[in-house]
Amino acid sequence: MTEKKYKIPKDLPKRLLMYFFGLFIMTAGISFSVISDLGVSPLSTIPYAVTLYCGFDMGLGTTIMHTFFVLMQIILLRKHFRPFMLLQIPAGIVFGWFTTLCNGWAEMIPKTDSFVLQLVFQLISILLVAIGIHFYLPANLIPLAGEGIVNAISFVFKLSFPKVKVGFDIGAVVLAGSFCLITLGNLGSVGIGTVLSALLTGTVLAFINKITAVLKKKPKEEQ
Repeated sequence: MTEKKYKIPKDLPKRLLMYFFGLFIMTAGISFSVISDLGVSPLSTIPYAVTLYCGFDMGLGTTIMHTFFVLMQIILLRKHFRPFMLLQIPAGIVFGWFTTLCNGWAEMIPKTDSFVLQLVFQLISILLVAIGIHFYLPANLIPLAGEGIVNAISFVFKLSFPKVKVGFDIGAVVLAGSFCLITLGNLGSVGIGTVLSALLTGTVLAFINKITAVLKKKPKEEQ
């Protein structure tokens, strides 16, 4: 893991706005996947599985999961772990709080047994998560612990980030699905929505990035 010198960027207020807006929109997307009842995004399957089993607040479960991921990074990276990486914990707390807030608002939307409407909710979820990532990543501030643990595994075992990310997401889904099967007798937090989220979020994000790039380029061409 290469050494980096971190300086406070001049555009920090703008980055912070993008960062927290991105996190909020991502959690709004997760909440839409919850009310779709078709399965949540891969990394959210674990806290949602616990919520389904014991009524544990999903936002709190998300925060605990993020904190656990940071502890795992400390164990894996050892001397390569840097103090600034601990900022992933407050970032996880904010993400968890946003999740609780958005889930509370989502409860006001009546649940439906219509597969078409459930699918619409799931597609809205994918779109919102992609929009959230579109704002969160370019801010280039504090990575969420899910990204941090994948980075740590990639560094320690000399594996490519994309391969570790895919394997990590699959592992989360298998763990959550197994837990739900044992405790609930069904797949619970895992479903067709989980598969759609895994397959489509990256594609939608790439499309949004492409549109944004075109819109940014247009005014310059018109000058």
